[in-house]
Amino acid sequence: MAARSEKNIATNKKAYHDYFIDETFEAGIELTGTEVKSLRQNKATLRESFAIIRRGEVWLHNVHISPYSHGNRANVEPNRVRKLLLHKKEIRYLTGKVAEKGATLVPLKLYFSPSNLVKVELGLARGKKLHDKRASIADRDHKRDVQRALRERQKG
Repeated sequence: MAARSEKNIATNKKAYHDYFIDETFEAGIELTGTEVKSLRQNKATLRESFAIIRRGEVWLHNVHISPYSHGNRANVEPNRVRKLLLHKKEIRYLTGKVAEKGATLVPLKLYFSPSNLVKVELGLARGKKLHDKRASIADRDHKRDVQRALRERQKG
């Protein structure tokens, strides 16, 4: 299978630190023309963003897309609420999962698909406790030390 060639716009690295990601979903996003032009310049941040399901529709909150530099009155508010495009079956499934205690929808990645459409990778996430975060940091440090030792052994 050929690798997907997608152009990454923004990644929510903190999501992997703060949450256990159970499943991921690809969703389209409803944008204006100047927002797409701004995204082509990589002017977006996903920090502190989240998605909610309201009346059978999925909405993305707190995604900051900077106003397009050559835009005019067509520029919209940078932090506006944006609608996500998912299949009805996926929305029903996510509604059931989010109703469970501790589950939430977190955007993990914003990217251009191979067909030049803007897509959002949503993660169905459960929050980590402080001891879980410490354990994942310790695990990451251990893996880094092992890799460093292997590189040293190959050099010497």
